[in-house]
Amino acid sequence: MRGVVHYPESPKLDTLLSFSCALTPFQLPSYRAQPSDSGPPPRPPSSASPANQREGNFYFVHFQKYKEFEKSVRVEEIDGVKLVKNLAVKMEEMFRRKAEATRVGINRLVEAAEEAHHQHEENPDLQYEYFNAVLINEVDEEGNNVELGGEFLLEPNDHFNNLSVNLSLSVVQVPTNMYNKDPDIVNGVYWSEALNKVFVDNFERDPSLIWQYFGSAKGFFRQYPGVKWHPDEHGVIGFDCRNRKWYIKAATSPKDVVILVDVSGSMKGLRLTIARQTVSSILDTLGDDDFFNIIAYNQEIHYVEPCLNGTLVRADRANKDEHLDKLFAKGIGLLGEALTEAFTILNDFNQTGHGSVCSQAIMLVTDGATEMYDDVFEKYNWPDRKVRIFPYLIGRESAFADNLKWMACANKGYFSQISTLADVQENVMRYLHVMSRPKVIDHEHDTIWTEAYVDSALVSSQPHLMTTVAMPVFSTKNETKNQGILLGVVGTDIPLQELMKIIPKHLVLACVDPRVCICHHEQWLHPDTPGPQAAGTSLSLHYFCTKTASQHCHS
Repeated sequence: MRGVVHYPESPKLDTLLSFSCALTPFQLPSYRAQPSDSGPPPRPPSSASPANQREGNFYFVHFQKYKEFEKSVRVEEIDGVKLVKNLAVKMEEMFRRKAEATRVGINRLVEAAEEAHHQHEENPDLQYEYFNAVLINEVDEEGNNVELGGEFLLEPNDHFNNLSVNLSLSVVQVPTNMYNKDPDIVNGVYWSEALNKVFVDNFERDPSLIWQYFGSAKGFFRQYPGVKWHPDEHGVIGFDCRNRKWYIKAATSPKDVVILVDVSGSMKGLRLTIARQTVSSILDTLGDDDFFNIIAYNQEIHYVEPCLNGTLVRADRANKDEHLDKLFAKGIGLLGEALTEAFTILNDFNQTGHGSVCSQAIMLVTDGATEMYDDVFEKYNWPDRKVRIFPYLIGRESAFADNLKWMACANKGYFSQISTLADVQENVMRYLHVMSRPKVIDHEHDTIWTEAYVDSALVSSQPHLMTTVAMPVFSTKNETKNQGILLGVVGTDIPLQELMKIIPKHLVLACVDPRVCICHHEQWLHPDTPGPQAAGTSLSLHYFCTKTASQHCHS
């Protein structure tokens, strides 16, 4: 419990608020001057240090101001826990109003994207010059603008931490491992130009917005306002929008995944290297709402992390720090036993009520299957086929491809063949289209909110905490509507500072860290970060600032 000072309406209220916590009588230092009816006020003891003397003088001056209002001031105790809970309720209501306003803007982007795609006719020979985020304002040796570059006006903007941006146009980023002029990319960039007008309009309606964007299922990323991207020292930009949390959460329902990796003798050398990369890429597509485990198999079953034997864990960053370098190829591969183990884990884990309690999948990374294992599927997965099977055939050999293709088709999955390391990313991404298909067919535009994160683009002395609001975009063409085609995900960033404006400033101590301190009861609201005299009930900032909207389960 701490005291709170209530002041009557007064022209000096603003001045007094700044020391309302510190200047109640019971908080004054023992050497602080006491009021007297006559004569000059006593000074702090002469033995006090200069610093203490200055502090004493400061308190004395303000104590006099306090005494002016003593007759009309009352001091009452408040319940710190109740204060935090009331604050949470207000923040949640603020969050709801902000969410509704943001949802309107997101809906406008979704409608514009789906309508633009609906009106567009795919043209494999389409030639279209667009502003590539890396190439804008670049010139060749003769001083001419490079292809897909062109002159692009950029001006520093205070709202974007003085980054040079273009508030009239967006730019397009294409992953380094993709061809800038691939027909799928060019067609997608062409019809998504319709989003420029909506980007600008949304920003004019809500100037607190930061970035707005469209992440395409084809891999390109359209970003507003336009800003230049810079590759690393190797000329590479590793960003792929389809690996971002906002994309994954919006595109698919939560899922439980078991990854089976063949480590039999035939997987030695390059095949095992490709297999490791494939597993790593699969993990990149899993978000915090997903659960997983990795099992390596030959003639025995090996959990990559032995302490996670027989269970699934949340796919957060710490758990996904896999130890695939421990995998060595030897022996023969007993796929039947591995499939049995995977089905058993998924079934047992689902029975506990833990995990995603939604979609389930087995990712099979192997260089072949000598049989179809229909007896295993009949026992564990048919006729409901609740678990989807996604085989990844490693290597150029196709002798056993038919068995793996049959497994995928018989279990509502998708077959992919990966021959080189360059093939890994795109082939892994294809399973997301299948996992999103039920949601697309149901045409469920679930709005998702991410956890708070620091925007690395807005670098400054103080981190900019953001939350992203995102929504999937579907094909509405009659010929593809029943196939469940995911076009991509639109999103917008909201600074948490906007959500914090509701809190009275005299109750809040601003912090550099992603946490909030309530002065009156000295309670840090982020449970993972200790604050001064942490006591009482911890209440996460995530609880009322970035509460994720519930998603429907589409399996």
